[in-house]
Amino acid sequence: MDIRLPNKLRTPAVSNIATPVLDQDSKQTTSVQLGALISIIQPSHPRLFATEQEWDRLPEVIGTDSYMTQWHQTISERAEIWRTRPHVNYSLEGISGNGVLDTAREVQLRVKHWAYMFRVTRDTKWKSRVWEELLVASGNSTVYFGVDGDNWNSQHWLDIGEFLVAFAYAYDWMYDAWRPEEREGIMWSIISLGLTKGLEAYNDEAWFLRAKGNWNCVTNGGIIIASLAIYRDDPTGVAEALLGRAIKNAREHCAQAVQTDGTWVETPDYWHFGTQAHAQLASALLSATGSTQGLLTANRGFKDTGMFHMYNNGMTDKFNYGDCGPRKITATANSLFFYGDQFMMPAYTLYQRVKAEAADPLSMLWYKPQLKGSWYSNLPLDRSFDSPDGAWVSLRSSWSSATGLFVAMKAGKSTGHAAHGNLDAGDFVLDALGERWAIELCHQDYLSHGYFAGESQDSDRWLYYRTRTAGQNTILYNNTNQKVTTAPSVSFASSGTTETGPAFLVDDSSTALWITNLTSAYHGPRIRRGLKLLGGRSQVLLQDEIQGAAHTSQWRMHTRADIVTQEGGKRALLTMNGKRMGVILQSPAIAAFHIMDAVRSPIDPQLPPGETDAPNPDVRVLCVDILPGHHTVAIIFVPIWDFEREFDMPPLIQLSGWNLTSHLPT
Repeated sequence: MDIRLPNKLRTPAVSNIATPVLDQDSKQTTSVQLGALISIIQPSHPRLFATEQEWDRLPEVIGTDSYMTQWHQTISERAEIWRTRPHVNYSLEGISGNGVLDTAREVQLRVKHWAYMFRVTRDTKWKSRVWEELLVASGNSTVYFGVDGDNWNSQHWLDIGEFLVAFAYAYDWMYDAWRPEEREGIMWSIISLGLTKGLEAYNDEAWFLRAKGNWNCVTNGGIIIASLAIYRDDPTGVAEALLGRAIKNAREHCAQAVQTDGTWVETPDYWHFGTQAHAQLASALLSATGSTQGLLTANRGFKDTGMFHMYNNGMTDKFNYGDCGPRKITATANSLFFYGDQFMMPAYTLYQRVKAEAADPLSMLWYKPQLKGSWYSNLPLDRSFDSPDGAWVSLRSSWSSATGLFVAMKAGKSTGHAAHGNLDAGDFVLDALGERWAIELCHQDYLSHGYFAGESQDSDRWLYYRTRTAGQNTILYNNTNQKVTTAPSVSFASSGTTETGPAFLVDDSSTALWITNLTSAYHGPRIRRGLKLLGGRSQVLLQDEIQGAAHTSQWRMHTRADIVTQEGGKRALLTMNGKRMGVILQSPAIAAFHIMDAVRSPIDPQLPPGETDAPNPDVRVLCVDILPGHHTVAIIFVPIWDFEREFDMPPLIQLSGWNLTSHLPT
């Protein structure tokens, strides 16, 4: 029976609604006691993300803080632009495998802005526009919006999670604005198109309920936020049946999606999706129940996940290893406002408030305007994230200069990343002069055969160029993939330099180094890779030590720069947008640079039938071929800065002899 609101705004009688089937586990919340939840959930609305008292204080705060004034203006302008546009169309993204996820997020983004504008202005035009959008998005108009009864696409559960949040915004933030029949109509859409599907997923033990990553955060986030929105109004008991289970599951899985050092378990891009959902559900619980119900304390690593994001961003882009994922739309880094407040980490808030994406309704509720100062004050330029599950390092010359030097490298395990990682131990990116010289390729088409077939050594995922070791900026041995069982170890040292202010100058002795043992990634040879900053953080030394190699190896770096080899291949000059980068091959003496296309080798295993690699236009690979045996491959990157700086060839020192003073000029 259709239990959603029909076109004529009739609300079905409760007695005619089939009560969801609850199994025994549905009635148990284990660590979150249902009786306790019932008693502590805020009885009035709004109860999501902020209380009515906080909303009432908002206009005064907006008028006294320049950031919030500008954000409010931006939110107002966006809301008005979207108000005059047609409704969001149902668009099944078959070509990318993302269901109607973009559609769901577009609807959510609009509704969030319009509901915010209604709360701060009480102008009924915003109520009217929200209602129009919800009629279409619930399948209650003459416009096609998916399969009736499954309009939110339970085949791709992320879609339901995002739609649930969209309808929860409308229900809770505009609760008193709706006529009873309108409010009930929104509630029934939440129940029939979302929460009943959620209960089915829990009873069927759907796979994403065991996942540690964005899928769990987004799906549980939708369930929790929507259940909180309708909790005391739901006549079916589905919100009551789900809430405790979803909180417990989110604590055990979503909250475990960061490693001990704050690194997100999937990829830096998926950090945005996961933390946005995590912060939303934790914030909703906090405002509705007075507690985050353990979502912030279940994993100590979450306190450092803001540092993961900040250190992962270089001068031009993030260290975007692994899959980049779909369009962000609703996923921002504004979770830093919530984390900054809850974890008492003011650097998070100060960092995010200068970003263009900061203008968002949730930012208006999470941001604490009394903070002052620079976010990078006393923050070291370097940091090693040394969790063995995904170890990586971030080194830079400055926090504030857009043209400074940034280099990041990863090691860690190749599995356990929700099938979003690559076989890329030793992979790195390099920024200087406002350009990215060593790049990542992002992901293959998600609908490619076997792309998410798993992380075993023979998985079809590893057949595609962008996931293969050949598609990374690392050592390729015998033209074969790295082992999925890799478990590199790392060591790190830094001079501990911090940026002290606008007149900050780096001392020539300021440096950092990171060494990783990559031997477990390869079939046979012993390989170690070292990274060090030289010349007062103006140059980079990348050194590999290969021992006992029975086959040839190849040093590889992907770039969009134009490349000219010089001096018989001992040097390469990279140019991009009028900027220049020198690359010097210090060792071995018998090797030379050469240039290749970013395509698979003719001797690579064949792709699944009918599949092709995603093209990599304008990408070249700077390579060095290395003979079998024992070799030290030392390569120095020398950006050609505007200021005068002589290059002094450093001594060739084995990695075992590296320290903070080992390469200083004598």
